[in-house]
Amino acid sequence: MTGKERVKKAFRSEVVDRVPWVPFVGCHAGALLGVSAEKFLKSEKLIVEGVSKAVELYRPDGIPVAFDLQIEAEALGCDLVWAEENPPAVVKHPLMNGTALEDFRIPNAEDGRIGLVLRAARTLRSEHPDIALYGLITGPFTLALHLLGTDIFMKMFDDTTYVHKLLAFCKDVCVAMSRYYIEAGCDVIAMVDPMTSQIGPDQFTQFVTPYVTELFESIRTQDALSSFFVCGHAQQNIAVMAECKCDNISIDENIPLDYVRDECEKHGISYGGNLQLTSVLLLGEPIDAQKNAIACMETAGDKGFILAPGCDLPYATPQANLTAITEIVHDEYKRQVAAQVACERSDEDRLDLEEYGKADKVIVDIITLDSEACAPCQYMVDAVKRVTPEFQGIVEWREHKIKYRESLVFMTSLMVRNIPTICIDGEIVFVSRIPPKDELIAAIQKRINEKFRLRIQQRKASIYVLDSGCHKTDAMEENLKTAIRELGVDINVEKITDPEVIQSYGIATSQTPAIVVAKYQVKSLRRLPEVVAIKEWLKDLQ
Repeated sequence: MTGKERVKKAFRSEVVDRVPWVPFVGCHAGALLGVSAEKFLKSEKLIVEGVSKAVELYRPDGIPVAFDLQIEAEALGCDLVWAEENPPAVVKHPLMNGTALEDFRIPNAEDGRIGLVLRAARTLRSEHPDIALYGLITGPFTLALHLLGTDIFMKMFDDTTYVHKLLAFCKDVCVAMSRYYIEAGCDVIAMVDPMTSQIGPDQFTQFVTPYVTELFESIRTQDALSSFFVCGHAQQNIAVMAECKCDNISIDENIPLDYVRDECEKHGISYGGNLQLTSVLLLGEPIDAQKNAIACMETAGDKGFILAPGCDLPYATPQANLTAITEIVHDEYKRQVAAQVACERSDEDRLDLEEYGKADKVIVDIITLDSEACAPCQYMVDAVKRVTPEFQGIVEWREHKIKYRESLVFMTSLMVRNIPTICIDGEIVFVSRIPPKDELIAAIQKRINEKFRLRIQQRKASIYVLDSGCHKTDAMEENLKTAIRELGVDINVEKITDPEVIQSYGIATSQTPAIVVAKYQVKSLRRLPEVVAIKEWLKDLQ
């Protein structure tokens, strides 16, 4: 059985001789050739060479031609910024910069970089006839965000007619792109629409379902297969995705594989995923990759499942981790051996973040896969970048790309489970959801107010006037009141006349009148401090 036949049988939810293996090689193919992502994605020749190299190394049953969700956006006039190890990112949205929706036209097969990718597809089809070739297109909702920006979320409430017109146009672009890929020899059209993770089932049904259902029907009439690819925390939409009449749903590690399996089986469609991109494929060891793959295969069984990463492979993914998966996919004996030797690996050392967020500034942490490569991550980072200047230096933001080990440790220490996520002073606030501007500002302002109240508590002090009946006490109290009034400070003043209490301060009654100042500092809130920490506080009092 060829890889293409195996993938097609799995897409039809038929039993196969083994699980099909489809590594989503995107910019990683550039790394295999030792060239940058930009150079790779701008060259027909390098795309062919890089994908062919991946076929040689990883012996896949299927593979994409190019994994770049900005190809259509670029052809439609979006400005891109390029990176060394990631696909480009959209930085300017035409519909926000004076272009009218009526001015757009559907790109032809030679616009932008579309032509070079299609020529690469034809060459790859000729050179690898037994592999299922995937043509990736940007889904209507994500393409609409590229053209309009995050204003689309407000317009979904304020101007639904406009949003539907925009999505209808984006759907027409998808239909055209799928036709181009099918004519170039692709067997599977993978519609990648990651930004749908930002909406719920009701909005999905209203704004996405009509357009993608028509798209999948168009693909079906051309005798090709379709896959609905979504990443991020999109579990809430799996059921409605399955009703869109696609042949396959592909998900990442944010969604439990057994949940997707059960939902897809209800609708008689196949599913794929969800190898862990960063913690395992990028940062783990070969045995970790094999263990993860075995867990996926055991959960899925031998029918209707495609073993694949959760998204396109990071540029620097070690070849050894992918070849390790290749070995257990193709060799049952090696799979059994790997299952025996794979042992539980300890979690990364966690950081001590008990005191995190105690600085004067408010710290906004954005946990991402990589805002240069992940559309939801990019738009979440952009949302934070837009609002922080309004706080005039009080707020500082940081992106933590979990493709780096230190960021993964930081993510684990904050107990973050899904990406992208926004944390404010170490508290998880927005999970896999791009907050509207007003909501984000309100969340940051709430934390600023909390810090302000905390500072007041810390600065508040008490003054004790120790008096055993001396005639100087009245004058001392008057001076004290004058000083407090002129400074405008908030201080509790208490007179103590009990001789035993006075002596407890280490002051004899003959030494009165006396003043004792006590400054209160908040040392612990909402947690149980360890004894060793309390001892350190007590040392400061000696």
